[in-house]
Amino acid sequence: MECDVAVLGGGPGGYTAAIRAAQLGARTVCIEKEPELGGTCLRVGCIPTKAWVQTAFALKEAEETFAKLGVQTGPPSLDFATANEWKAAVVKQMTQGVATLFKANGVEWVKGTGRFTDANTLAVDQGEDVTFKQAVIATGSYPLRPPIDGLDSPRCVDSTGLLAQTELPRRVVVLGGGIIGCEFASILRRFGAEVTIVEMLPQLIPQEDADAAKELAKQFQKRGITLHLETTCDRVEDTGSALRVHYGGETTEVDLMLVATGRGPTVENLGLEQIGVEFDKRKGIAADEHRRTTQQHIYAVGDCAGYWQLAHTAFREGEVAAENAMGHEAVVDNRGVPRPIYTDPEIAGVGLTEAEAREQYGDDVEVGVFPWVANARAVMQNETVGWVKSIHESRYGELLGLVMVGPHVTDLIEAGTVALDAEATVETVADGMAAHPTLSEAIKEAGLVALGRAIHLPNKRRTPARA
Repeated sequence: MECDVAVLGGGPGGYTAAIRAAQLGARTVCIEKEPELGGTCLRVGCIPTKAWVQTAFALKEAEETFAKLGVQTGPPSLDFATANEWKAAVVKQMTQGVATLFKANGVEWVKGTGRFTDANTLAVDQGEDVTFKQAVIATGSYPLRPPIDGLDSPRCVDSTGLLAQTELPRRVVVLGGGIIGCEFASILRRFGAEVTIVEMLPQLIPQEDADAAKELAKQFQKRGITLHLETTCDRVEDTGSALRVHYGGETTEVDLMLVATGRGPTVENLGLEQIGVEFDKRKGIAADEHRRTTQQHIYAVGDCAGYWQLAHTAFREGEVAAENAMGHEAVVDNRGVPRPIYTDPEIAGVGLTEAEAREQYGDDVEVGVFPWVANARAVMQNETVGWVKSIHESRYGELLGLVMVGPHVTDLIEAGTVALDAEATVETVADGMAAHPTLSEAIKEAGLVALGRAIHLPNKRRTPARA
């Protein structure tokens, strides 16, 4: 089979690259071994997880908010089977949507596992070879497992295994306090499980702003999630009916362990060595801002080739790779990458964290923090935990970052992404009009606080307490 552009992998980076290449006139083939398109994100990652997040949010509103708003219902309870049916229905709709888009754009889906046999050929285990002029590698990532004795127990599951559970575990240890671990800990606690997080580093979500991590830890502890930071797991014992987890000199018996210790790039057994594509087993495939690899006609996008293991970065990288493969000029700008975390409370950031800003700009950094308790819409919604933090450099007023903790911030962060992409100043954000009463007003208000012009706060500047 001959084509102009061959895409290896049908996840966010791969299916986006395939569709964009087809839009630009290429005969495009996408090789994907799974029975559905969409990759980890749509099938066993972002989409099913956030379907559970929505169930958890509905439970929270029923438990904490409905009565305050005058809505009388009986005590809420979780129907886990129905929640799973909803999750599966959402996944099915999204994956079928990608297949429909392939048909609409003329992308041919070749089902099977692909491997490079030379710099212009992909062998497919279930079909004929695919020869191409340009190729995009989008093979994604896989869950990592640390070398801990006993972790091979079937009661130790990764995110895919947890999402496949048909019964809710009553007691869970989450190994790893990063984004995946914290999101599932938040969900499971709202579902009614007893949850313990074991994290070897001194803070949760260690890549994120320290104040946001501190706020999350505070709220998790209030919700009854047990945290063991700066703690390592020594071993796990499967008793046949439960797990005994040994960590930091303590032992806990649980029904299930979620192993959420990161993901590694899928780069082995692809034939990359023999075609001269440079890669590292831990860091992934080397690719420039055009997403070109060391073979100029082969591109790499998404988790297999980037620092950001995020679906939306894969989307953009897929677009850029396809456009360059078709003779256009496009680059990936990593300055305005949103960082959404779907915990309760939600967290979102874009640009530099406060620590990164101070490391780069020293004393020329100003920060303004606006709490949700001073936002009318947040008060109406009974969602006043958290704040919005605006970070800018003081010489020219350039906005450097935005960090938010609280209601619907994973949606609101888009405003900060646009501002950073436009190289906006904090004055532009602070002087713009925000509709009232809305949650988005808090972004403008944080900018006003940073400039010492706060209207709706008694103090000129507020910052979260330091750790």
